Amino acid sequence: MEHDLSPATLAELRRPRPYPAVSLLTPTHRREPLNTQDAVRLRNMVAEAKKKLEDDPAVTRDRRADVARELDRALAEVDLSHTEDGLAIFAAPGEHQVWSLARSVPERVVLSDTFLTRNLVSAHTAERPFWVLSVSADRATLWSGGVDRVVEERAGGFPLVREERNFDPERQERVGDQPSNFRDEDTRRFLREADTAMGALLRHHPRPLYLTGEPAALSLLGEAGGATRDAVQVPHGGLAHGTPEAVWQAVAPVLEDEARKNTEDVARSLESARGRKEFAAGVDELWQSARDGRIRLLAVEENYRITVRDAGDHLVIAGDGDLDAREDIVDEIVEQCLETGAEVRFVPDGTLGDADGMAAVLRY
Repeated sequence: MEHDLSPATLAELRRPRPYPAVSLLTPTHRREPLNTQDAVRLRNMVAEAKKKLEDDPAVTRDRRADVARELDRALAEVDLSHTEDGLAIFAAPGEHQVWSLARSVPERVVLSDTFLTRNLVSAHTAERPFWVLSVSADRATLWSGGVDRVVEERAGGFPLVREERNFDPERQERVGDQPSNFRDEDTRRFLREADTAMGALLRHHPRPLYLTGEPAALSLLGEAGGATRDAVQVPHGGLAHGTPEAVWQAVAPVLEDEARKNTEDVARSLESARGRKEFAAGVDELWQSARDGRIRLLAVEENYRITVRDAGDHLVIAGDGDLDAREDIVDEIVEQCLETGAEVRFVPDGTLGDADGMAAVLRY
């Protein structure tokens, strides 16, 4: 299952496909007993997608069979023992993808000539993915981080392992034990290689970067002046050879502190916008402002959801069973804001007070 939504990957997902491109969305659960129903729900959703293909007169028999095979292949790839809060399956003639999402999604099956990416974009933005680069004198390990975990990422040539060259035990004894590891020119070269590799990865997969390592190693990386120069440093040795749990425990306090500062910054921005008459709230006003490209900063409480229907010139809250309901309007607004260059910040539930889950600073 896929997790990393890079700009290049998103652009590829959004390109037009031969009709029909099937987007299947379903909520999943991380824990028992709710996750016991996920397998049945998923099979039912795939069956619904196949029925839509069968009932659509615009889909030829060969193309219907092709997409149905891709749906079956996607279903076989789903590992429900490692699901998060949502699942997206994309299938089109000759291709399929399965995405695990750390944000719930509504049940939907959509046939179109493009894949439905807005829930994917919203989940990726809410997860606030980041990189952790852990360095030592002989190893550089890359970790991919999300809301509550890190996992080792084997991409961009990582992990990097230093090749021993010109090892001189007498010289090491002369200059001292630990400090000599980082005075050695081969070690300096190795850390510069790690910096270069990280820079190449960031160009294609931009995320905030955190560095862990002995203070001497972090100092050398800072001197290199490359991609790692502006990273947040976490002085903690041993993590280049460590476990995901150890890395998470080291960076979690830093992440919590940054999240607190982020929330305070959003609150100040919104309060200031009220004084300048550049504040907006309410799903109808925000949807219109997002479509007009007027939103500069959108703040969304992490678990905010609302179901609406289009009443012509505005949106109204939908009732139960409303066939015209739009369950993912929050995700639509998030994606529209990102499309127009707005900044999107997710904040803890209750942060926005009377703004009722979502608010914005307008450009004008």
